[in-house]
Amino acid sequence: MNMLTTIKGLLQNKTSSLTEKPVVEAYDAWSASYDYQPGNLMLDLDEELFADLIKNIDLKNKRVADIGCGTGRHWEKIYSLLPRLVMGFDVSEGMLKQLKQKFPLALTQHIQDDHLTMAPNEFVDCLITTLTIAHIKNIDEAIAAWSRVIKKGGDLIITDFHPSILAKGGKRSFKLGSKSVSVINYVHSVKKVKKSFAKEGFTVIKEEEKFIDEDVKHYYEAQNALPVYERFKGMPVIYGLHLKKEHAAE
Repeated sequence: MNMLTTIKGLLQNKTSSLTEKPVVEAYDAWSASYDYQPGNLMLDLDEELFADLIKNIDLKNKRVADIGCGTGRHWEKIYSLLPRLVMGFDVSEGMLKQLKQKFPLALTQHIQDDHLTMAPNEFVDCLITTLTIAHIKNIDEAIAAWSRVIKKGGDLIITDFHPSILAKGGKRSFKLGSKSVSVINYVHSVKKVKKSFAKEGFTVIKEEEKFIDEDVKHYYEAQNALPVYERFKGMPVIYGLHLKKEHAAE
């Protein structure tokens, strides 16, 4: 998720060199190298954000669903909280293959849409979806499906690229051989996302944003991208929400 390189390319009018691919094709191609991205700003910020959002949720003996689970980046942290069951859902078979190599006994489900038709109503106590929202075209449809499978009183955690960055041309990109590949994104404002959750009976418990500031300046220095840092300094780059399902959908 080399957002810095992409934004740097925007400033130098080099975005034409990016090959944009649909989500499934992109992540299947990315899966083998996805877990090997040292110094990746977005993955590092996501780790911090997720840890802060999950720490106050009691998962002991609970059922957890991870939507867009990918390679299971957060699963060690989730397992440490002693859930009864963790199940991962993803559109990329390549990413699920990597997850199963790390967690051979993991329960996973390859999906082709956002409906979760294979999951029973009110099946999970906690639903997690990280760095996924902007890959979903119809976010209202997805949130309605998530609401259906979460028990009343259940928790939901999301993190994602901040729409402000995506709206300015930021992309999730990676190297594939000699090519730079970006993944299709859709811009959903945080306000729109929260409104959709509210319609489904969710209340926001905690909301966090992380910004391009002095704490992350060294990432830009490492990529010789300080002009990018100065231009976007102060902008939110990732956000997270902890929500609770208080009642049925309106």
